[in-house]
Amino acid sequence: MEVMIQVNLGVDGERSYEISIESGNLDRLGVELRRVQSEQAAQNSDRSKLGEKVTIVSNPTVFGLYGERARAALAGAQFEVSYCELPDGEEYKTLRSIEKIYDHALANGLERSSTLVALGGGVIGDMTGFAAATWLRGMNVVQVPTTLLAMVDSSIGGKTGVNHPRGKNLIGAFHQPRLVLADPQVLATLPAREFRAGMAEVIKYGIIGDPELFELLEQSSSLKQDEIDPELLATILIRSARAKADVVSKDEHETKGLRATLNYGHTIGHAIESVTGYKVVNHGEAVALGTLAAGELAVQLKLWSATDARRQQAVLQKAGLAVAALPIAIAADNIDRIVAALKSDKKVQAGKGVFILPIQIGATKTIEYQPSDSTQTLVSDPLIKQVLTAMLPIQSI
Repeated sequence: MEVMIQVNLGVDGERSYEISIESGNLDRLGVELRRVQSEQAAQNSDRSKLGEKVTIVSNPTVFGLYGERARAALAGAQFEVSYCELPDGEEYKTLRSIEKIYDHALANGLERSSTLVALGGGVIGDMTGFAAATWLRGMNVVQVPTTLLAMVDSSIGGKTGVNHPRGKNLIGAFHQPRLVLADPQVLATLPAREFRAGMAEVIKYGIIGDPELFELLEQSSSLKQDEIDPELLATILIRSARAKADVVSKDEHETKGLRATLNYGHTIGHAIESVTGYKVVNHGEAVALGTLAAGELAVQLKLWSATDARRQQAVLQKAGLAVAALPIAIAADNIDRIVAALKSDKKVQAGKGVFILPIQIGATKTIEYQPSDSTQTLVSDPLIKQVLTAMLPIQSI
């Protein structure tokens, strides 16, 4: 059964779009694009028209699994289809990779009305969205997520970008997709490590605003890919997508403070990714570490209880995201580098930033980050170092 979730954006809904979740959706990609096209025509929308040229952007692994199905679905709906291949991995999330999309767009005569289809996980989705935002000052993009993390988080909301050597996602733009098309069937071929990465984002939704979802995760016998209950997985996809859509609809550009709650676990997580060169942990694993650190910061600042912190850790462990199992060392010589990397976070202003910290399961609070704070009421460098040191020992790199 298809589930449609609306993301309402713009004064007259001019940037609104739908998230479609249904098994077999990949084979309906062309049909769904034609539907969006016809609805736009019926509304006489001023939004950039959906033209006939469509380019699938993917990596060799994902395209080898699902590229031909996506191409056939688009060709069957009479679109003119081409393919642009990018290398696989977070370390390739750079401007150099974006240039490959630009070169392809130029060689294939892509116009503002043309559409880039992001077929892949969060890295492909972010890069394709950024290329769409910047080529000819904006063209259409459709997100077709193939990982759990992308389905529940990164494909929704219009955040696009690439990494800088000194920080994650420092180069980017807001550019909303025309459609998000999720096919749960493709998760069957997802590597177990990537499935675990997606669960880190799912657990985040429970902590920041959905205590019922958290309790479902807590009560489940297993959250591992080959053991999770199919009905629970369907619930996870729907509730997470709805949560993200609701937040984005209310705070599209992260100017009201609400969308910032989605950064729970990400501030330290991004720093860990940057310090380790995007090669040691994937995004979800880094977020899991950041989530554990944020929970302990909240305990130290007396914002929530040690009991809730242990509940959070237990659910992460159930999903296979226990700290000891992660292939990363927050070694003593890395801690100073992680703290230094926080200064390059894109949300830092005038040397100060914010942390999203939990106050109970299902609610968070924004706490100022002031590196040299001595009041013991804000997040500071000494407190962060204390928390990260307490997370030792972790298996060495």
